[in-house]
Amino acid sequence: MNTTHRTRRNRRRTAKAVLAGALALLLAATGCSSKADDGDKGGEAADGVRTGPGVDAGTIRLGALTDLTGPYATLGKSIVQAQQMWADETNAKGGICDRKVEIVVKDHGYDVQKAVTAYADIAPDVVALPQVIGSPVVAALLDDIERDKVLTFPQAWAASLLGKEAIQVLGTTYDVDMIAAVEFLTRTKGLKKGDTIGHVHFEGDYGANALEGSTWAAEKAGLKVAGQKIKATDTDLSAQVSALRKEGVKAVLISAGPAQTASLVGVAASRGLKVPVVSSAPGFAPQLMKTPAAPALAAMLSIVSAAPAVSSELPGVKNMVASYRKKYPDSPVDSGVLSGYNAAQLLGADLRKACEAGGLTREDVVKAHRAQTNADTGLGTPQNFSDVDRPASVETYVLKPDAEAVGGVVNAEDAHAAPGVEDYLSAR
Repeated sequence: MNTTHRTRRNRRRTAKAVLAGALALLLAATGCSSKADDGDKGGEAADGVRTGPGVDAGTIRLGALTDLTGPYATLGKSIVQAQQMWADETNAKGGICDRKVEIVVKDHGYDVQKAVTAYADIAPDVVALPQVIGSPVVAALLDDIERDKVLTFPQAWAASLLGKEAIQVLGTTYDVDMIAAVEFLTRTKGLKKGDTIGHVHFEGDYGANALEGSTWAAEKAGLKVAGQKIKATDTDLSAQVSALRKEGVKAVLISAGPAQTASLVGVAASRGLKVPVVSSAPGFAPQLMKTPAAPALAAMLSIVSAAPAVSSELPGVKNMVASYRKKYPDSPVDSGVLSGYNAAQLLGADLRKACEAGGLTREDVVKAHRAQTNADTGLGTPQNFSDVDRPASVETYVLKPDAEAVGGVVNAEDAHAAPGVEDYLSAR
């Protein structure tokens, strides 16, 4: 081969290398992959139904970004199993839109970076996400989820997640729960103007949003709030209890995890600070009723929750519990089971509605979801998904720990909207 031919071949190789490099940079800059691009093209199945990512002629794939190895592993396992039970039940009845439902599960261990990587891996292949655990995880994925139009049900209830077309907070938000908690304390525990209540809360969206609600409600009731911010790694709350004793609190709110609730109540009881304690729903787990703190929890703690106790007499809840115990006899029945199954039921209704309208693209599923104004699975209160800026519900239950009950809690008060909630939402 002569020198001229060799030079031309080298130039062609160089041009191809430059083109390949430029293409790689372009894909990186746009945040897309060739896999995602191919999936986004969509099309129409043989049955005439519009399809897109996560849907083909025989399968509807859903995604779960969960915690199976981190601080919420017990919750994550319950939600995953409950949603798989729903998928199995649904498939046994013929599936949805003549397609089988498949749930692809990714464990992020409550690590935000792992969750971001898992989302990038799973997103091109699913039509919706009936489970994403963790406020910080959801916050890190907000832009991606909105860009991809993937209907997502987070297991997080911060008001900062409102206003997103593709993201649906199910039930109430943390601030609404704490308004209900303050109202419960003033109505049933004798708190009066001038009293101080403590509020122990996680840093981040969860605790900050809960504190917004308690501060607003306390001001309306003439109460003072003594806030105590903690980290998720803080499991000994002795210092916080000492600080609250000095403040002379007449009650304490806690918006944290089960370990923090057990420490707070146990230490407070041992030091003579026997005041009412009200927890956000994520702050309790039935396993607490097998710890040394159980007697103090039974005596002092109440839980404000958008969902009823799993020991509820609601027919839908009783049927779910019976089915879950049969399918997973060695697993505890907790609030995660109810939360996960409810979310799956709601998403199933959205998919059916989208199919009836002729399409199972991501946009079709989001549109079908937002058209639901009275979604009722029989597992709690009806929900309205039509207003992206409002919680889907403003009604809360009050639960009480009970070591003998299924799930470790019983209903103490049925669902109701606390006075002032609508004023708060309007002002916000």
